[in-house]
Amino acid sequence: MGQSSFTAAELAERFGLELQGDGAVRVHGVGTLARARAGQLAFLANSKYRGQLAESQASVVAMRPEDAAGFAGTALVAGDPYAAFAKMSALFEPRPARTVGIHPSADIAADAQVDPSAHIGAFVSIGARSRIEAGAVIGAGCVVGDDCLVGAGSELIARVTLVTRVRIGQRVTVHPGAVLGSAGFGLAMEAGKWLNVPQLGGVVIGNDCEIGANTTIDRGAIDDTVLEEDVRLDNQIQIGHNVFIGAHTAMAGCAAVAGSARIGRYCLIGGAAGVLGHLEICDKVMITAMSLVTHSIREPGEYSSGTPLMDNRSWRKNAARFKQLDALARRIGKAQED
Repeated sequence: MGQSSFTAAELAERFGLELQGDGAVRVHGVGTLARARAGQLAFLANSKYRGQLAESQASVVAMRPEDAAGFAGTALVAGDPYAAFAKMSALFEPRPARTVGIHPSADIAADAQVDPSAHIGAFVSIGARSRIEAGAVIGAGCVVGDDCLVGAGSELIARVTLVTRVRIGQRVTVHPGAVLGSAGFGLAMEAGKWLNVPQLGGVVIGNDCEIGANTTIDRGAIDDTVLEEDVRLDNQIQIGHNVFIGAHTAMAGCAAVAGSARIGRYCLIGGAAGVLGHLEICDKVMITAMSLVTHSIREPGEYSSGTPLMDNRSWRKNAARFKQLDALARRIGKAQED
């Protein structure tokens, strides 16, 4: 577990922050500005909450220089207090001890390769020709299918399934219940019946990605489904076959991306948003929650779809009027011509 508490001065030196106040005050945990107790670290990232400083019991607060002016307590001054808080709070996150080696209940194919420094937990299955690299953690109940790679320092926490041909980079975290490399939704119609199109590609996950619980990423039909480095996926997300997601993009829970869509770098996709297949989204696009992307986006910016929330009676009236919009637009156009 390592060190369990730090002085404000130690935190300032470790993370390159400016110290204001008592450097000897000790921190042993974190809390919100409103609910933190003595001995805890909090942060102030939005100045509209500055009024909470006077009542906060936090021993140390990370904040911007303009908010620290006149603050009587101990502050760690940062240009981005939330990012600084994220780094510091990681010091207090409990990490389970992982013993090196293979649990006796694990089932490992004869031609699979497991680095001696890896941890293979209880009831893990590792298939033919798969490789587990140095320091990787394969938690209890995980299934690593044939021809898979789990890179150095990556962790499948528990009950993760890599179906086949999944290549995970270094320092990747995959949360419980996620399924990577399942068959993509490829169908062809013949004589009134569906035929399954074989999904012969794989999945490639770049370094430093994180994949949430119960998220599914389908393998490609021919080429691979690809996540570049530092992509962050929340829980219960569906990524269709042959999707490409650029580096540093983050997607919130229950979003879905249909097959062969391409999403650029540094994009933010809100919760329950949808992206139709074969579309392209350029870099630095934000899609707000519950939006449906129905056409490609070529310019960076923030995009939304759908109607604002309103009381049900008003919505029903407006929904009835939606059907009249085309006729109304035609009448207005004709009136302007006349």
